[in-house]
Amino acid sequence: MYQQIAWTVTLFLVFLIALAFSFVYGESKRLNEYGPIQKKGYKIRKYYFIGILAVMAIISAVTLTRLPYHHEAAAEDYKSVDVEGIQFAWNMSEDKFVVGEPIEFRVTSTDVTHGFGLYDENLQLIAQTQAMPGYTNSVYHTFDKPGKYQILCMEYCSVGHHIMVKEIIVTDSERGNE
Repeated sequence: MYQQIAWTVTLFLVFLIALAFSFVYGESKRLNEYGPIQKKGYKIRKYYFIGILAVMAIISAVTLTRLPYHHEAAAEDYKSVDVEGIQFAWNMSEDKFVVGEPIEFRVTSTDVTHGFGLYDENLQLIAQTQAMPGYTNSVYHTFDKPGKYQILCMEYCSVGHHIMVKEIIVTDSERGNE
């Protein structure tokens, strides 16, 4: 959907640029004084610039709020889960969770940089951070529905990169009902 909106907006803006060039070309064929044409051109350019800024501000506001990089405030009641990326696997202190349980994934790496990407059952990215050697990044998430989630490496880490997948299970309750 966003790609279609971006494509439509791009085509519209290209059309406006073509109109501006057509106007300038048409005005250049006339043998008039340059002053009035320049004044009119500056006025059009000013409104065009303001319009582009407004469109870009709206697009930014709409699209940036949909990114999965939301940061939930860290709280003491978050369950801390240690995640370690190694070529070509994810080691986790725990891989079964309960819906509504706030989780802090503490992500690091032992060898090279990996990308920690948490995906839902439809392979939609819901959270991500970098796994870097000698550094721990935290990403916070609260699962809102049960199912099988996957952690995929988002940073090419060598020939076995494609097998660096970890499945985690989220259940409705402590007993493990999915």
